[in-house]
Amino acid sequence: MTTAPTITTEHLNLRAHRASDMDAFWDFYQTPRADFMDKPQNRSHLWYGLMAEVGSWVVDGHGGWAVDLHDGTLIGQVAILQPPHFAETELGWLLFDGYEGLGYAHEAAEAALNFARETVKPASLVSYIHRDNTRSKRLAERLGATPDPQAKEHDDEDNVYRHVGRAA
Repeated sequence: MTTAPTITTEHLNLRAHRASDMDAFWDFYQTPRADFMDKPQNRSHLWYGLMAEVGSWVVDGHGGWAVDLHDGTLIGQVAILQPPHFAETELGWLLFDGYEGLGYAHEAAEAALNFARETVKPASLVSYIHRDNTRSKRLAERLGATPDPQAKEHDDEDNVYRHVGRAA
């Protein structure tokens, strides 16, 4: 695969990242919503991060998607990734301020989870979630994931939620 496939859901389009996404992601990382994530230190680090997610499609056959509403409004990201510092393949998500609580994170994450199970078929699939991020923990549980205290964390502040079921 050379680029992220477009996935269309009831309300969303999961699509390949574009250079025009950079400003929205930079703005997101300046808000308290990003406190539970590894924040880029500057715009160059943001560029490196997004390019790693774009390039992962070529190297690994999975990576990050930008998440748009059907009208083209960029509202966040969902990804299937396993960078070298992750023990397992991760399903991750983020939504920009103002789009939480509307079911969009669940819809995007479920589409990515289905893609992982049907196409990527990783040996295992987890979500690394900051221990204080209750909203993401609830979403992981809605997706059918369960806490796995035996799994290796990404960092000391993470809880690992294991996605089990069909092919993952």
